[in-house]
Amino acid sequence: MRRIAMSVAASTMTLSLAGCGVLNATEDGASASPTKGDDITVGLLLPEKANTRYDKFDYPIIKRKVAELTDKKGKVEYANAEASAARQAEQLRNMIDAKADVILLDAVDAHAIAGEVQKVKDAGIPVIAYDRLAEGPIDAYVSFDNELVGEVQGRSLLEALGSTADISDKIVMMNGSPTDPNAKQFKQGALSELNGKVTIADSYDTTDWKPENAEANMAKAIAKLGKAGIAGVYSANDGMAGGVIKALKAAGVTSLPPVTGQDADLDAVQRVVAGEQYMSVYKSYPDEAEAAAQMAVLRVQGKDIQFDALTRDRVDSPTTKDIPARLLQVSALTKDTIKDTVIADGIYSAGDICTARYRTACAALGLK
Repeated sequence: MRRIAMSVAASTMTLSLAGCGVLNATEDGASASPTKGDDITVGLLLPEKANTRYDKFDYPIIKRKVAELTDKKGKVEYANAEASAARQAEQLRNMIDAKADVILLDAVDAHAIAGEVQKVKDAGIPVIAYDRLAEGPIDAYVSFDNELVGEVQGRSLLEALGSTADISDKIVMMNGSPTDPNAKQFKQGALSELNGKVTIADSYDTTDWKPENAEANMAKAIAKLGKAGIAGVYSANDGMAGGVIKALKAAGVTSLPPVTGQDADLDAVQRVVAGEQYMSVYKSYPDEAEAAAQMAVLRVQGKDIQFDALTRDRVDSPTTKDIPARLLQVSALTKDTIKDTVIADGIYSAGDICTARYRTACAALGLK
């Protein structure tokens, strides 16, 4: 599901909105006859709460942006599945009953949700896959370039190992949930950088992305390879990185190997400051959430030219081809880039990061 159509001009792209009753579309998307005005309801289904980003960033940003785009007349109906695919399926059905105008769906299980997505489509409600590409008749997709995420993680891990890194260095891979299509892409991206340069000595797919599962898996890897036999750990996200580091410490490892992450969670940024975690991948959640809100509003209002301009990428899912998409870029967060990423974008202040425990380490990095 790599990006395949980045450079197609918006003026040459078409997106059929006939099923939504769009009439008299012109070259000016703002003057297309809308299916709805500003009084719209956006259904937002997010997958879990273990990752703090969903409640802290995604939902409030989408809610604020929808209000801004609709003169405060639009609203967001939010539900969190708390890692339960069955609960999310029920929530999706509830959105149909509530007559949502459009649904932003971040799937717990991208494959299992396909039948429910079809029901939503049959009800005449467009579905935009958010962050994870759900199967079924998805109208559009907004996320980050997921293979690039893995590539950034893999390159960073090699950089941490230094110029002497070679095939004798044993790496443990702590991949994400097998039900999340993003996890497969992260893994592919990382392997494209690591294969042939180091040895993947052990690899795990971590159920539900849970830190405690990653911790248990890491304990198995340590028992298998020995605590001195692990040169580095590829962890697909920050929550699991925390579990990995707990397992290493519990095994008595005092000089921690480099550990990767993703999401720039506050505790992960603090671990980076302290030297416990080598890096995280910073993804601008404000950019993703605002793009999703824009796509939802434009889709419902029938502003097809503006919608096309916002979705110039194309992706394929196992069930649907050539899905209009918006793929956002990412960057590595290390000790050297904290100021230029999470602090510069206002995600955290230096005060948030530099609590008493991390004050000395922050001072060494010039974080004040």
